[in-house]
Amino acid sequence: MSEVIIHDDENFERALKRFKKKCEKAGILSDLRKHRHYEKPSERRKRKMNAAMRKNRRTRSN
Repeated sequence: MSEVIIHDDENFERALKRFKKKCEKAGILSDLRKHRHYEKPSERRKRKMNAAMRKNRRTRSN
């Protein structure tokens, strides 16, 4: 659970920016997108295989 304490001399926009950064670092939004709908095991394997192929292609070209 991400939490931000607002200081007396801090404005709301600054605190909101810190909160968003904290959520991004914790991976909350990416986790939410990942669990938005059910993914069949075959789809998961296919997605992971494609990601591995892209990563492999990137490392070979450099």
